[in-house]
Amino acid sequence: MRRVIQFSTGNVGRHSLRAIIGRPDLELVGVHAARPDKVGRDAAQLCGLDAPTGIVATDDVDALVNLGADCVVYTSQGETRPTEAIEQMSKFLAAGTNVVGTSMVWLVTPHHAEDWLRKPLQRACAAGNTSLYVNGIDPGFSGDTLVHAAVSLTTRVDSITVQEIFDCGNYDDAEFTGAAMGFGSTEDDDTPMMFLPGVIVSMWGGQARSLADNLDIKLDEVRQRVEPWYTPERIDCTMMTVEPGQMGAVRFATEGVREGKPVITLEHVTRLTTAAAPTGSFHRRVTPVCTASSWRGNRGWRSTPMCPIRSSIPPMPAASRRPAVPSMRSTGCVARRRALSRWRTFRCPRRCAGRCGVSTRCALPVTAI
Repeated sequence: MRRVIQFSTGNVGRHSLRAIIGRPDLELVGVHAARPDKVGRDAAQLCGLDAPTGIVATDDVDALVNLGADCVVYTSQGETRPTEAIEQMSKFLAAGTNVVGTSMVWLVTPHHAEDWLRKPLQRACAAGNTSLYVNGIDPGFSGDTLVHAAVSLTTRVDSITVQEIFDCGNYDDAEFTGAAMGFGSTEDDDTPMMFLPGVIVSMWGGQARSLADNLDIKLDEVRQRVEPWYTPERIDCTMMTVEPGQMGAVRFATEGVREGKPVITLEHVTRLTTAAAPTGSFHRRVTPVCTASSWRGNRGWRSTPMCPIRSSIPPMPAASRRPAVPSMRSTGCVARRRALSRWRTFRCPRRCAGRCGVSTRCALPVTAI
């Protein structure tokens, strides 16, 4: 049985905490809470369960490190406080506790992350002989594993577009998500933090480059685009109230460009009302489409590969494709797949106790293409 710590109990953490408690092969040994009103409360109370666990939340990071757990699930918001998040993760890693999480989205593709972020964590992994694995739905599964699964159904791929349509109206996070994306702002206000030059590329550019690497595509540049939508009517929702003339939705994308044309596009339509983005006018040619009707209530994601898939990667005859069966090892899943022109090997961790170091790839079997 693995001994696990849940670090944070917010919009993501409360769901992972509930899942940990419900797993018979995992033992919850600690919970971190940053808010004073959560400290001292039983873990069950923090994730909507009735039966107490006997594990109470604490804000003492060192006390949690000293528990010597096998793994910590780190879901605390780290993008707005990267230095502190790196220090917290490093403490666990250096002490011998593996870390998995959704925080610090740059680490979804660690080989494309900057040295200031990656190297301290690599040193901590080496000191504790531990592993760090960061992933999520987006960035993560929808722009990686799901894409490869969809591409494996085709004999020719010209371009890849991943589009997420997300309704933030029921997402109770006006302080970070709302402010960062500029919901409620006007055309005359300053540019929201998320859409400053280079910010979108810093968050999703690594995923575009990683896809290009895996498909053996050479990109000339990675760029971003933003299209805000200002509502003509008042919007009342859980996120906030938006008055006429204020921003109620935004479409933004990271584009991997070759020969002047986008060949890999990671696009998002983020809205507070369905009136902002009717499905028909926003769905174009897409590879996978991930939609979520609501975050609150844990309704989940629906992933639908859609055809045709079009754009400009050189064709590969179906007869030349030779899928291989992944071989399972204690440290993860090693798969070989044909990257349109040559065989390439990569590692797919399947558990927190993977190979020492900062890991990548989704914890699912890899589809050979």
